[in-house]
Amino acid sequence: MKSAVGSVKNTSLSLIFTDFKEITKAKLAVSVVFSSIAGYFLGAYQIDLVSLFLLAFGGYCMVGASNAYNQVIEKDLDALMNRTKNRPIPSGRMTVATAMTIAIVMTILGVIALYILSPKTAMFGAISIFLYTSAYTPLKTKTPLSVFVGALPGAIPFMLGWVAATNDFGIEPGTLFMIQFFWQFPHFWALGWMLDEDYKKGGFKMLPTGKKDAGTALQIILYTIWMIVISIMPAFGFTGRLHLSIPAAVLVLLAGLVMLVFAFKLYEKRDNPAARKLMLASVTYISLIQIIYVIDKFIG
Repeated sequence: MKSAVGSVKNTSLSLIFTDFKEITKAKLAVSVVFSSIAGYFLGAYQIDLVSLFLLAFGGYCMVGASNAYNQVIEKDLDALMNRTKNRPIPSGRMTVATAMTIAIVMTILGVIALYILSPKTAMFGAISIFLYTSAYTPLKTKTPLSVFVGALPGAIPFMLGWVAATNDFGIEPGTLFMIQFFWQFPHFWALGWMLDEDYKKGGFKMLPTGKKDAGTALQIILYTIWMIVISIMPAFGFTGRLHLSIPAAVLVLLAGLVMLVFAFKLYEKRDNPAARKLMLASVTYISLIQIIYVIDKFIG
């Protein structure tokens, strides 16, 4: 009997943990923390483990809180879409009150952790939550410009790490911000292309032209080109302390060109498999170039 009770407890605990991961979108939050840690390594004169922990913890809390608020706001729309109908709130596994409690507690903990690092870090973290929940989320059903608005908080993590390491905002974190800003358009539009039918059920307007057409594919190509240009800028010596060696710049350029090839393939084929390949290429690209930047700093 005891073992049966124990297994029920273990099952309920694992379900709670699974729902917590879903409401905070753990995979996305971890990728955001990865970006901010890469930014920290680039900015830091010396690595401080306590600062790294505060950044990782605060960063996860900020992203987790944003996602929890987002799922509270969109609970009725999530119920309409195959991709999201099994999320904790629309499926009935979690109440709105529980989700809001998680969101508020994580907001407070996140702001405190980032504030201990530096007030500027906390300010940018708070701005990202505000823009994501108060601007990006409501605009998704109104206009495709929501992706532009959403790219602002989405570009903060890479930059946030540098600010956390230096308590300074200048050309270096600005460049990191722009790289991640332009990267988000091909990434999200490829995702929007794949999920267009499902998004339409929820009334979301994610593609720039509203359709899976040549216009959308062309914009993806143009933003990918801008992303490539900005990502190799530090090799030319006018981005302050942020610089790339020529070999590292060549690797970053090649990674960008591979992504550009997938963008052209989408323009040519205009189908979901091509959009999926571009989306996967974009995820690989952003992690890869962040690793290249960091390794280049420490071996350069």
